[in-house]
Amino acid sequence: MSLFHAIMLAIIEGLTEFLPVSSTGHMIIYSSLAGISGNEFTKLYTVDIQFGCILSVLVLYYRRFLRDTRTREDMAWYNALPQGLQNMIGPVSGQLDFYLKLLVAFLPAAIIGFLLNDFIDSLLESVTTVAVSLVLGGIVLVFIDRLLDQNVKRDYDITFPEALKVGFFQCIAMIPGVSRSAATIIGGMTQGLTRQQAAEFSFFLAVPTMAAASGYKLLKTYKLLQPTDYQTLIIGNAIAFVVGLLAIRAFVGFLNQYGFKVFGYYRIVVGLAILGLLAAGVKIDIL
Repeated sequence: MSLFHAIMLAIIEGLTEFLPVSSTGHMIIYSSLAGISGNEFTKLYTVDIQFGCILSVLVLYYRRFLRDTRTREDMAWYNALPQGLQNMIGPVSGQLDFYLKLLVAFLPAAIIGFLLNDFIDSLLESVTTVAVSLVLGGIVLVFIDRLLDQNVKRDYDITFPEALKVGFFQCIAMIPGVSRSAATIIGGMTQGLTRQQAAEFSFFLAVPTMAAASGYKLLKTYKLLQPTDYQTLIIGNAIAFVVGLLAIRAFVGFLNQYGFKVFGYYRIVVGLAILGLLAAGVKIDIL
């Protein structure tokens, strides 16, 4: 894989990872058109440049990850406990509350991903699955604002049961082409979160989820890497980091003002384009 292709893939990853458009689908299209989809390093690279996107979330939301100043008075779940149980648990900081909710939301994907690993791998072999998922997910996004905006019922932090339900929504994204971002944001909105709250929790949940996937992939394959491969990974992660920063900032503002409909139409067009290419006999390889 040339440096040019590495840069292009990093830009695509940074732009699409946090948008509800499926980064996997876009990676497949570019890699196939560029003729690099069969390269083993390409497969590793497209996963491990997610570290750059993870870093973009940590930088933009560092206060939430490192300086959460909420007190027990801000935690409805803690205040609802009997006094004796509160005394038994002891002080609970906003930081601990935040990380516990992320853990609860992460567990469904970790457990189901482990149990259904072979089945998920079989889905990843089908470009048609990606294309159909893009189209169906796009149709959902076209109508989701009308269906769920009225569901917003408050403006306080996510609860533990809600975090768990969002975690199960994230499992839907194990089907390639669904989009982890789309699944988790919709999951948050079904629980009554505002668009921005749902999007931000999706960003937060991406950190442990993508770190686990990227770390596992790197651990399995790092012995196969050449010195120049590490240089390419560093460059790719740096680019994905910068582009990811810009994409997150732009996405939150756009989402608040316009909703999901544009992303829905875009997904439908991309999905139909892939199906059209397949029907025309164009060879599109899975990553």
